[in-house]
Formats: sequence, structure tokens, C-alpha cells
Amino acid sequence: MNTEALLARLRDELDEGGLRGSFLVRDLGSGREIGIEPDLEFATASLVKVPLVAVTQDRIRRGELDGARQVEIEPDRIDTAGPTGLSRFRHPARVAVADLMYLASSISDSAAADELFALTSPAEVTRTVRDWGIAGISVRHSVRELSDTPVERFAAADVHLAHSLAIGAVTEGQGHPVRQLDVSRASSGSARAFADLLTALWTPSKIDPDVSARVRELMGDNLLRQRLAPDFASDSAKWSSKTGTLLNLRHEIGVVEHADGQSFAVAALTESRVPAAIQPEAEILMARVARALRDHLRARG
Repeated sequence: MNTEALLARLRDELDEGGLRGSFLVRDLGSGREIGIEPDLEFATASLVKVPLVAVTQDRIRRGELDGARQVEIEPDRIDTAGPTGLSRFRHPARVAVADLMYLASSISDSAAADELFALTSPAEVTRTVRDWGIAGISVRHSVRELSDTPVERFAAADVHLAHSLAIGAVTEGQGHPVRQLDVSRASSGSARAFADLLTALWTPSKIDPDVSARVRELMGDNLLRQRLAPDFASDSAKWSSKTGTLLNLRHEIGVVEHADGQSFAVAALTESRVPAAIQPEAEILMARVARALRDHLRARG
């Protein structure tokens, strides 16, 4: 199948499945790429934890932060319990900065990420990423703000109403009355921007090699494997990634490294028109589209 026919088919599949997305797959060896609306911006939710830990590691390298520094964690400071991590703790704890980086990236612990944002502001993360030559990623707020959405206003049985609001209120330019979904107010980025970040982390760039190596290690330890991993991880391929989820948004970025030496950056950012919190079909569809793009690029050598 030629490229145009493949892209047309995949766009139809996304539309039929109730998804709109920004996809980009890039061969890290040749630089060749293929995508679907790769420059379309979305609010990025937990994807911001990748630039956050990268900048934190860079500050450790420069001696501005001590990775062994102990941070006091008081459970009563955390407003909304997340699905994992420090917000589930019932008693005070002390966690090193370097371990907060692991929690924030590998299990997507938002409370840990906010402890890191207390040390390095969103504005500083954005500025450093731009200094590395990566445009298009804006980090505008802490992760804590993601827990103050319409979902928290409804009982569990009515969560679909929050998703209906998220779906119905988006504007043509990706604006939204829910500030966490508005690309001009929320942390935002596109598939291309995150593919650029992955490229800088996996190939020689302005990012210090030791910093890149640590971020690659953390992404390789990602425990959230339900989205793209089933289509990319195997005995002969390593999948290192980070997910992001908020209301009707489902994202994942990562790099697949094949045993034959080929490596591909993969960025998939999507929004769903289906008003439901749990959508395994959406996870399967976005993975299938990303895999088809990678397969097409790899087959063309």
C-alpha cells in the first residue's frame, strides 16, 4: 500500500473509532518520518513529566540540585489521591529527589512530579527545553492542577457527563472552557514536538549524554504498558515510553529499539468523542495506527 492510501485508511479508522489524533513516527537512524496531523497541538497531561525529569537531571548534573536531597512528604498536603504513588501514602515519608524522578516517570506519580516542580518551575522547564533547541512543548502548570477538572464534580456513576462536557466544548483552534484542555492555558505540545524531544534524548544533541541516558533508563522502566506497549514491545524490541491521560485525552510517546539496530520515535496524542472514562477500544486503535505507521516506515527501509 502506498503512503497516501495508508494514511487515508488510518484516518478513516480513527474517525470510525471516535478518535482524532496527532501521530508521528520517525526513524532515528535516517530521520525519515510519517504522520497524521503531526503538528496538531493537544493539552499534554502527564507527558510533561518527561521534560520535567530531563531538566531536573540536568540541574543535578550542573550541581544546582542534589539528587540525594531528602524531601519531606506530608500526606495531608495532597488534595486529591491519584491512582498510584505518594498521594496514597497515609504517613509522612522522606524521598530523595532522584527517587522522586523515578516515581514521576516510571509510575506517573503526580504527587512526586509536583515535588519536582516545587524545585524547578514549569517556566524553567519550558525555557531549558527551548535552549536545547526543541520548540513546541510548553509546560505551564504543576500536575496538581490536572486533578481539578469536571470529573471531580461528579459522582462515579456520572463521570460520563464530564467527558461529554470535554468532548462538546472544544473549539476549532483547540481552545476549551476547561482550562486543563485549552492548549493556550494548559501544558501543550504536538506529536512532532515530542518526537523532537525523543530524538534529542536518543541521538546526539544539546542535551548532555548522561542526562539523556538517565531519562532513557527511566522511560524504559515505565510500568504503564496498556496502551502502545502491546504493539511495540517484544523479545526482540525494547519499548521505552511515557503515557498521558486526562478526561477524553489519551497519549503516549516512546522509542522502540529493535534488535537489528533500527530505532523509531513514536508519538501518539489523541482525543476521543466517546463519553466514557474506560475505553480499551481507544487504546487498541491508537496502538494499531501507530504500529501501522511504524511498519510502513520500516518496510521502506
